[in-house]
Amino acid sequence: AVPLPLDQPEEPGTQLLPLADGRVLVARRVDGRRNTFSLLYPTGPGTGELRLGAVEAPGSEHLALLPPSPDGSCAYALCVGPETSTLWLVAGGAFGPEQVAEVPGHCSGGVWLDRTGRMLALDRRQAGGPVKAVAVDLERGGEVTPLLQITEDSDDRLLLADPDSGLLLIRSDAPSPGHDRLGWGVLGSLLPVRFPECLRLDDAAVTPFAVQPGQVLMPETCAVALRIDAAGGSWVGTWQPAARRMGHLAAPAGWLAGAGLWTSEGVLRLPYATAGAPCGLMDVEAPPEPSPEPAAVASAGTAAGPEGAAGEPRVCRPVPLQQAPLTDRKPAG
Repeated sequence: AVPLPLDQPEEPGTQLLPLADGRVLVARRVDGRRNTFSLLYPTGPGTGELRLGAVEAPGSEHLALLPPSPDGSCAYALCVGPETSTLWLVAGGAFGPEQVAEVPGHCSGGVWLDRTGRMLALDRRQAGGPVKAVAVDLERGGEVTPLLQITEDSDDRLLLADPDSGLLLIRSDAPSPGHDRLGWGVLGSLLPVRFPECLRLDDAAVTPFAVQPGQVLMPETCAVALRIDAAGGSWVGTWQPAARRMGHLAAPAGWLAGAGLWTSEGVLRLPYATAGAPCGLMDVEAPPEPSPEPAAVASAGTAAGPEGAAGEPRVCRPVPLQQAPLTDRKPAG
C-alpha cells in the first residue's frame, strides 16, 4: 500500500474509488450539487492530482460512484433524478466526464456482467412499482433489457455477479413477500433461482461482498464471502452454492467491514487497519469444496449460455419463482 497524502483533509461525503492501475478516483461534492473528479497517484513522497472535470445535472446531488469497470481503465457514476437516472463516464474518456446513458426510473446498485465493461446491471424502480434488476448495454447507447423478474410484484435486486462462472447473488422478497431473502442463480441459464435456508439468519443481516473468480462454467463451486452484522458485531461468512451450510470466520481487528476479494486460487483477502498495521491484509483459504450430489452434477451440465449471436451478449430470460425451491431442502444446482 502507498500513502496518498494531500494538503488538506477531505470533506464528509467525498467518495473514493481505487482503480486497477493503482490510481484513486476522488469525487468531491461542491455546493451540494456539483461534483468534481480527480485522479490521485503517488509521486515519490507526495501525491499527484489530475483534475478530470465536473458533473452538474439533475440528480447529481445524489451522485454515486459505481464499482470499477472490469477493463481497468474506466470509472462510471450514477445520477438519480426524479424520473430518470443518468450514467456518466467520469474517468477514462477523451474529454472529461460525459453522459453515456439515460435510464427511465429510479436506479441504484451497479454490478458488471462481463469482463469488457459493456454490460452493467442496475436495480430500477419505475412509477412506484417493484424494484427489478435490468441490464444496460453501454455499446448500444444504454439499451435496457430486463434481467430479473422472479414474480410480477417482487423486489428483485442483483448484489454480485461473476462473469467467469455466471454466478449471480440476488436479494428478493419473492419467497416471503415483505421479507428479503438471499438467493443465487446462473446468468444465461434456464435454471430457477434458489434461496438456500442456510443463508437466512434470524438475528443478523447477511450481505455478500466477494465471489471467487476463475471458476469457468462451475458456479456451484464458487466461494462466496459474506458480511454478517449482528448486535454483537460483524464477522465473515463463507459459502458455496453446492454447500448446505455457511462457514463463519472471525474478522481481523480493524477489518474494513464489507471489503475484501477472492483470488482465483481460493484465497480470501481481508483488508484491515490498526494502530500497528495501518494497511494490513489477512489471507484466508477458501473452504474445501463439498462433494457434489448426483443431482447437483447433472444440473451443472445443463446450464445454457447467453442467448444471441457471438459478440452480442444477452441476458438470460427471467425464470418464474414457481419453478424454484424456496428452501434448501433439495440438493443445490
